[in-house]
Amino acid sequence: MFCGSSSGLNEVYKTQTRLFGHLISKNDLTLVYGGGKVGLMGILADAVIESGGKSIGVIPQSIVDLEIAHDKLSQLHVVSSMSERKIKMTEISDAFVALPGGFGTLDELAEVLTYNQLRIIDKPVGLLNINGYFDSLIKFLDHAVNERFVREEHRNNIFISDNAVELVEMLRDYQPVTIEKWIRDIKDESSLN
Repeated sequence: MFCGSSSGLNEVYKTQTRLFGHLISKNDLTLVYGGGKVGLMGILADAVIESGGKSIGVIPQSIVDLEIAHDKLSQLHVVSSMSERKIKMTEISDAFVALPGGFGTLDELAEVLTYNQLRIIDKPVGLLNINGYFDSLIKFLDHAVNERFVREEHRNNIFISDNAVELVEMLRDYQPVTIEKWIRDIKDESSLN
C-alpha cells in the first residue's frame, strides 16, 4: 500500500482512507505499507488495527529515528534504506494499491508498474482515486499510450476506481500481461527506425 505521510487538504482523503483500512480487515487481507504513524499512512494502519486486521510496516531506520514509526503494528520491519524498503514491500505484498500521496507514493507506484511490465513480479496494481486525486496521472498515462511510450496492455493493467470495494474485486480478478508479445512488438518497431 502506498499513500501519503501527509493527510491532504480535504477531509475526504482521511475518511476514505479510514474506510479502506476497515475494508482490508473485513476482507481478511493484510496491510503492508511504509510503517509510519503520520498522515494517511497512520490513518490507514490505525483503521486496520481498530478493525482487528493484520498490519505490517516496512520502514528505514532513518525514518524510525525521526520518531514517526507506528508502534502498534502486527510486525514492523526496520531496513537500512528506502531501496531496501521497496524491495521488502515488493517481496511480501500480493498486490499494490496507491492512495493519494506525494513523491514517495509516485516513486513506489512507478517501480511496481515497471516491475510488472518487465515481469519481475506478477502482482496487481491499483489506484484508489479518492476525490479525483489521480485524474491528472490517469490523463498522463492515457497520453503516454497515445504517444506510444506506454503499451495499451500495460496501461490497462492498472486498475483504477474511486470505489474501494470495486477496486478490491478488480485486483482479485487480475491476469498478468504476457511479456513475449510486447517485447517482440517493440523489437519490430525498433527495426523500422
